[in-house]
Amino acid sequence: MSFSRRLLLAALSLGLASQAAVASPLQDQLDSRIRPLMQTYAIPGMAVAISHAGQQHFFEYGVASLESGAPVDRHTLFELGSVSKLLTATLGAYAQASGALRLSDTASQHLPALSGSAFDRISLLALATYTAGGLPLQFPDGVSSRQQMFDYYRNWQPAYAAGSQRLYSNPSIGLFGHLAAASLGAPFAQVLQEQVLAPLAMNESYVQVPPQQMARYAWGYRENMAVRVQPGMLDGEAYGVKSSSADMLRFIEANLQPSRLAGPLAQAISATHRGYYRVGDMTQALGWERYDYPISLQQLQAGNSTEMALQPQAVEPFATPMPAAGDLLLNKTGSTNGFAAYVLLLPARDIGLVLLANRNYPNAERVRLALQIVEALQR
Repeated sequence: MSFSRRLLLAALSLGLASQAAVASPLQDQLDSRIRPLMQTYAIPGMAVAISHAGQQHFFEYGVASLESGAPVDRHTLFELGSVSKLLTATLGAYAQASGALRLSDTASQHLPALSGSAFDRISLLALATYTAGGLPLQFPDGVSSRQQMFDYYRNWQPAYAAGSQRLYSNPSIGLFGHLAAASLGAPFAQVLQEQVLAPLAMNESYVQVPPQQMARYAWGYRENMAVRVQPGMLDGEAYGVKSSSADMLRFIEANLQPSRLAGPLAQAISATHRGYYRVGDMTQALGWERYDYPISLQQLQAGNSTEMALQPQAVEPFATPMPAAGDLLLNKTGSTNGFAAYVLLLPARDIGLVLLANRNYPNAERVRLALQIVEALQR
């Protein structure tokens, strides 16, 4: 069957969950926005999850696979892309709350192989907030083994003073996640599972999808081809987690109400909301990107723009971490070649949102859709 024929059949399935459910104003609002979006960008499937005033809402559209026609549901596994960084940030904050590290520690304190390199002067916080001095978006071509990766870090030289410029970087936060896991005495995937995913009952979230769960793992689509993310250096730490809308809503609700948790994990989640510096309208927290709310569509799109992802930005550091107080919006985008993710929090309004899709579509459209949903919830 041709790709266009399969896409047509997927389009016909849009909203099947809606038709099976009792119609509601919120359902109508979502249908009227998501169906045209999916048609415009040829998105085979989407899962939307909302938490509002303590109530959960799930909406599913289209298919997880054009080949099989399997419908999307709340247990379908999507690639999170850089939304994975929120889990990495939570693990790092957990390691600090447990006394295994301090964000002020230098990287080489936790990886002796980096002693004598620039990482003697670069803090874990700088790695986590992309201010190490110009680490690039991706590892250079040819860095495909752990030895090559460590050689790269040892030889790397900063282009800017640490803490002066933000340059969004997988090798930066990836190294932070690697060192956080090392401080806790086990590989990243194991420690993430034991200390973050399992305590939050996120039983449908994986760095490596187990064989028995592969049937629930959606296919992503790019240029009419079915694709999935390929292994890479520090992929789990930076962009490699796969999860469902049901699991991600559990994570969102933990972030909306961290006080309902106990011990170091509660402290860790709260810590990820603190701001460390300002870039334009955005305050960089630990993983999360934070704004004052209400906010215009243009401001939030600017904060999630290609320019913010690819170009260095001068930062305005705070003398001490800025507490998460007042009416705030926290968000994070994520993409792989075949998937798109977006999550948003409004803690003061008890609203959280998850958008997952098996085609990469523009960040500006994710932000637009999210703000439309938020506005609909508050009418």
